[in-house]
Amino acid sequence: MKMIDIEATKSRYTAFTDSCNTLIISTLDENGFPFASYAPFVKLDGQLYIYISRISDHYRYVGNNKQIHVMMIADESQTPNAFARERARWACTTENLGSEGHEDIFEQFNRKFGEKMMNMLRGLDFSLFELTPSAGRYVIGFGQAFDVDLAGDRFEHVVVDKGQGK
Repeated sequence: MKMIDIEATKSRYTAFTDSCNTLIISTLDENGFPFASYAPFVKLDGQLYIYISRISDHYRYVGNNKQIHVMMIADESQTPNAFARERARWACTTENLGSEGHEDIFEQFNRKFGEKMMNMLRGLDFSLFELTPSAGRYVIGFGQAFDVDLAGDRFEHVVVDKGQGK
């Protein structure tokens, strides 16, 4: 088996998560059925933040579920193998922060998505959610999965015993 350069892979992980602008969100609806959506996000101090409209379905589902999952995934047009798309996912707890205050977070949104866009959205029915990531997994290819935290401080290669389950 080829040795994995953990430090280089951690750098790749950080570059990947820094390059993403949106998260795929996995929640449950009011009937307990899975619901997938997405939202633009920013990272700040080990947290993820999304700013979503109160009239959207995922607003209710993120607000009603204290545990959700989120994922960042590479653009499939940039992926040589559809079975091995680069991706990172985390289990998260959620908290609705409302739409007032938190200017340090909104400054991050301004930098990433433009002040003009954010000023327009802040005049609408949007609310800020703080997502606190816990257990995560980063995958960059076959046999290259890592248990991670958002910052990459935890970065453990996942090794599966191929003899199990036969």
